[in-house]
Amino acid sequence: MQSGQEDPGGARLVLVCDDTEAIRRLLRINLELEGFAVEEAADGREAMSRLIDPHQPLPAVVLLDQQMSPYDGWWAIAAIRSHPRLDGVPVVLLTAATNDTRPEDATAAGFDAFLTKPFEPEDVVGTVSRLAAAGRRRRRRR
Repeated sequence: MQSGQEDPGGARLVLVCDDTEAIRRLLRINLELEGFAVEEAADGREAMSRLIDPHQPLPAVVLLDQQMSPYDGWWAIAAIRSHPRLDGVPVVLLTAATNDTRPEDATAAGFDAFLTKPFEPEDVVGTVSRLAAAGRRRRRRR
């Protein structure tokens, strides 16, 4: 299955990767209310294991928390952008570290969108919906 397609149950799939169970649950509830199917991972390594498994459908969008241990969002985006299977998957950085992270840093690393915590659920759903519909625009390397 290619990114942005529906899972076998008919819903667009989103992978939510955050080390805080309550955040994953909040994101799941809001995305499922909008018709998305949601899978969860607790860190970047768990997300990558799922993403590179050829037997698993690719998600339409991945939401990555920046600060996870031991494999954070920066580790995960580098792994995602270096894997050919994942080239077309849009990835959103979700971070509470707004003093340390700028949107342009996220874009340079390969993220397609930047959202801050605390977040408004409608902002997350809107961003995920837009990216799921549009897919990933590949950036030219300089």
